[in-house]
Amino acid sequence: MTNPTIVTQIRAGYVERAHFGRVAIVGPDGDLAFSLGDVAAPMLPRSSCKILQAMPMVESGAAAAQGLTLQQLALSCASHQGSHSHASQAEAWLKDMGLSESDLECGPQPPNDEKTFEDLKIAGRAPGQLHNNCSGKHTGFLCQARHIGAATEGYIDPSHPVQQRVAEVTADLAGEDLSSYAIDGCSAPNFGVSLTGLARAMARIASAETSMTGARADAAITLRRAMAAHPFEVAGEGRACTDLMRSGGGLVVKTGAEGAFTAILPDRGIGIALKIDDGETRAAEIAMTSILVALGALDPNDPRVLKWLRTPLNNRNGITCGQTTATDLLTSITLN
Repeated sequence: MTNPTIVTQIRAGYVERAHFGRVAIVGPDGDLAFSLGDVAAPMLPRSSCKILQAMPMVESGAAAAQGLTLQQLALSCASHQGSHSHASQAEAWLKDMGLSESDLECGPQPPNDEKTFEDLKIAGRAPGQLHNNCSGKHTGFLCQARHIGAATEGYIDPSHPVQQRVAEVTADLAGEDLSSYAIDGCSAPNFGVSLTGLARAMARIASAETSMTGARADAAITLRRAMAAHPFEVAGEGRACTDLMRSGGGLVVKTGAEGAFTAILPDRGIGIALKIDDGETRAAEIAMTSILVALGALDPNDPRVLKWLRTPLNNRNGITCGQTTATDLLTSITLN
């Protein structure tokens, strides 16, 4: 199945670049309210599913036992930019558990935060695992392992109880049997799911007050509130997720590598998932922002939104020659 063009780069009416993609929007009833492209084919959600990976930690009582704040819970769902703030928060959380950076198994990563990168270079220090954009998620995995009495070493192994529980929660909320996985950039398993299943999981979190009960509902509500309340921890300054959540008033969004993106709209019980075929992050950001504007979840006049709604194409002389925007397929969405 050929997926439709949902984002284009246009110069004076000429389409110079076309990004094909697929979109699934699921309502509180768990059914598709809107779709484009092949939303049944398995895909890798990458970091767009981090709220699902954090669910077992909260649901099991590990977060409460450790006395985690909403700020720490937001960090557990983050793809942060490795700033001094993000790294120090992860380090403090590890210390509170009697652990250290050496217990992480995500691998080192140069920070995307420019000041932190320059400070490390000036100090002659190599980037560490705390700067890895998934260090918060991995600290959460360790928190869960400690609480259930599982080994902290090897917590990234797909057969480890922590990852098995992530698979179980993901399968349950997506309403699918997860039959395969891939190893993510941070070395944790990433379970394949259909775009519909991913959107369904987000919709169940969005409508957790009615779609879930008990500890599962409490975990979903707590995590989505944490992300919405602490958008900096989820991404960082100048990042799409942070800007859009600051503008959205309770809206939760999460990007992932290779053009994956999810959104949770608690006020309407809606979950959204999209995937850009060629994996371009900027196209995914434009696509998700355009969908949220079309649904009335974001104000297109808000400067924090406008910067992600379209990208001007400027030449070397500073002249704007075109722009990259979403196609009418996204800007005129009507839900079933």
